[in-house]
Amino acid sequence: MIDIYPSRISSKPTITERKDPVVYSPLSKSGPLRVDQLKSYEENGFLFLESFFTDAEVEMMRDELSRVMDQSKDSTAKEVIREPQSQEVRSVFAVHNQDLFFERLSNDKRLVEMMQQLLGSDVYIHQSRINLKSGFTGKEFYWHSDFETWHVEDGMPRMRAISCSITLTENTPFNGPLMLIPRSHKRFVSCVGETPEDHYEKSLRKQEYGVPDQDSLTLLAKQGGIVAPTGPAGSIILFDCNIMHGSNSNISPLPRSNVFFVFNSVENRLVQPFSGQKPRPEYIAARESVLSSL
Repeated sequence: MIDIYPSRISSKPTITERKDPVVYSPLSKSGPLRVDQLKSYEENGFLFLESFFTDAEVEMMRDELSRVMDQSKDSTAKEVIREPQSQEVRSVFAVHNQDLFFERLSNDKRLVEMMQQLLGSDVYIHQSRINLKSGFTGKEFYWHSDFETWHVEDGMPRMRAISCSITLTENTPFNGPLMLIPRSHKRFVSCVGETPEDHYEKSLRKQEYGVPDQDSLTLLAKQGGIVAPTGPAGSIILFDCNIMHGSNSNISPLPRSNVFFVFNSVENRLVQPFSGQKPRPEYIAARESVLSSL
């Protein structure tokens, strides 16, 4: 397959125009998202839907998250990722495969139908995880495009995937909320540096390859600005696989936690990684996962 988004092969970064649609269904096609929401997503690369889930639903998610986190404290499972400078749990991957509650949540009709509308096809879960950014000690996630990594290290051919972050704590300006650069999803930044073998073993704690250069980030931020959606628990953020995003360390007393699902089009299933290396494990990048169903 021809690599139309080459990255990590040159000594200098480049910025090229996106070659794929953003919204794959006609705007006239009915679905859960309104036309103005579809247009906003197409233009900016994300949607923030405040209080999408009820308080009762959020409480159930919190209980389940706490149970999974408690089980993971002393776990040596590969799905459990710890902070770069401590043994505190940072993320737990593949929760939709390990936990019936999160499996059902990943198949929630309200979520799946939005993804089908935006991606113009049936979808499946490419990746899932729960994230915990503890008060005072939760570390940053540096700026990156998910697609750059998924393309190079996993073999995702095209920009036809969407991340859904469900906030289980209030997102405030102070507790390390997700930051996004609007309209950056329409440009592809190729990164510098050949990927080491088994890079994921370190990158899930702290990413050092597939990191965009400062000049490219500055240009994108000048053009699109930076936003950090804030709001109550139970809100969701849908964002395009190629949008530049990241988050600061949490030095506030207020923890931040979320459930994270990546929906990929069934027409965009993974091929061999474009780095030429072996694929990352299934718990990071699903190759065998079943279709999300209604």
